[in-house]
Amino acid sequence: MRIIGGRLKGRIIEPPALYKARPTTDYAREGLFNVLNNIYEFEGLKVLDLFGGTGAISFEFASRGASRVYCVEMARENASFIKREAARLGLGNVTMVRDNVFDFLDICHEKFDIVFADPPYALDRLEELPDKVLSAGILHPEALFILEHGGEHDFGQHPSFDREKIYGRVHFSFFCNRSKQQ
Repeated sequence: MRIIGGRLKGRIIEPPALYKARPTTDYAREGLFNVLNNIYEFEGLKVLDLFGGTGAISFEFASRGASRVYCVEMARENASFIKREAARLGLGNVTMVRDNVFDFLDICHEKFDIVFADPPYALDRLEELPDKVLSAGILHPEALFILEHGGEHDFGQHPSFDREKIYGRVHFSFFCNRSKQQ
């Protein structure tokens, strides 16, 4: 894997053999960040990356100038890898949080400009994620929640659904936080 853009563009992220995570493909990440480039100026953004996996999405946001990126990953080995890679890449703006995503959402009191989630595609509670994230009070008004998922899920009828982008087998559903909560 490589970092697609920003000050670390082209840097390689190499998880160890038999690493237990499905990274978002370079092709899909590039497509996602092309969409986000048209919406956001990355400098100063506060981002939450749920189900961090390899950390590739966190590193991409950090490389592009996000002021703070919180990466939540439950697996000990993955969390350790992400923390080591962030240090190796000099990304002091990435904070690794080792926790279960659903538990973390219950205790998080920060507000974010973007929340991204790349859960295992077979996650039992995947359909609950949009409501869980949007009701947690962690998004600034008009902020985006982006959910990566496989083609077997369709969130088009969700009241906060904004759009879907598809890159091969990777689907990104975008949800807009339209609540008046501050």
